[in-house]
Amino acid sequence: MANHQSARKRIRANEAKHLHNRYQLKTCRTAIKQLKQVKDKEQAVTLFKTVVAMLDKSAKRHIIHKNKAANTKSKLAQHINRL
Repeated sequence: MANHQSARKRIRANEAKHLHNRYQLKTCRTAIKQLKQVKDKEQAVTLFKTVVAMLDKSAKRHIIHKNKAANTKSKLAQHINRL
């Protein structure tokens, strides 16, 4: 248990950041699932742009690793090209 005031504050801040990061990650995963279910190529391309932006932003903020973002974007691009 934290004994110093700054340590207690750090615990509170970390919990808030943890919740925010989990929300961002879950939103990103949901968008990826929606993109995989789309059968129309035009709709998939427009959704792909938003998913790529979400992945890049998550990687920039260290919510996910930059290589994971790159790999996911690559796989989604391949998926769209197969449509």
